Amino acid sequence: MNKSKKIIVAIIIIILIIIISFIFLKYGIKNKYINEMKREENEDILIYDIEEGYLTVQYNKYAKTNNYNFDENLKNNNGYYKYEDNNYTSILGIDVSEYQGDINWKEVKKSGVEFAILRLGYRGYGKEGKIILDKKFEENYKNAKEEGIGLGVYFFSQAINIEEVEQEVNFVLENLKEKQLDFPIVFDLEKIKNDDARTDNLSQDEINNMTLKFCKIIANKGYTPCIYGNAKTFTTKMSLELFNNYDKWYADYQEKPLYPYDFNLWQYTESGKVNGIEGNVDIDLYFKGE
Repeated sequence: MNKSKKIIVAIIIIILIIIISFIFLKYGIKNKYINEMKREENEDILIYDIEEGYLTVQYNKYAKTNNYNFDENLKNNNGYYKYEDNNYTSILGIDVSEYQGDINWKEVKKSGVEFAILRLGYRGYGKEGKIILDKKFEENYKNAKEEGIGLGVYFFSQAINIEEVEQEVNFVLENLKEKQLDFPIVFDLEKIKNDDARTDNLSQDEINNMTLKFCKIIANKGYTPCIYGNAKTFTTKMSLELFNNYDKWYADYQEKPLYPYDFNLWQYTESGKVNGIEGNVDIDLYFKGE
């Protein structure tokens, strides 16, 4: 092949590369744009709620999303889950209250549990709404701490206004004096199953404002605030975009979560079995960033 033919062949190859690159970029970008537009135009997404099953809700494009790949990276070893990818590793934990009775924390530790979220207290869901310390909180804190188990706490709220939220926060802080936490302080404003509650008629704005109040006070005191909820609570009872900067503890008892939004803790069963605890116990994963 003479020199002129080689030049012609080279020019043709360059032109073909340019054409192919242009087509790839054009349609690649176009397809990406179309997919994003579809997500915005298709405002409904499917979620799974632990009480009501599959629900269709409006997609919130302003809420922070998660990037977990449960299909590839979630492993189940006899009911104990493990998650690991390039960005996260999981820590196994439980959440307990007086309903678990006397707990043998040494056996709990041996079973592989690394953290526990303890119920510090609760407000009654009747008209009076009295605030009560969990009967086992002090005992559980002391004994779990002695075994080197990382600890966080939650308060089961039934507040119906800002003033009551402030009462609950003060109660939590008062009972945490001189106690060290490794995990968040959680605001648990959940629906009462199969019964009426004083919070049943709260509006979305009221729930937003009370939850924000709790989180802001806790953060100002140097603790990490967190919000507990299921899919329906997070997507229909709250404006999730207001809480992008706060930890979320998500309850979903499916094999894998069907939920696009951000969460740090996953309560994956309420009927788990752990050595050292009689009966069922909630089991959780905490997703720790690398």
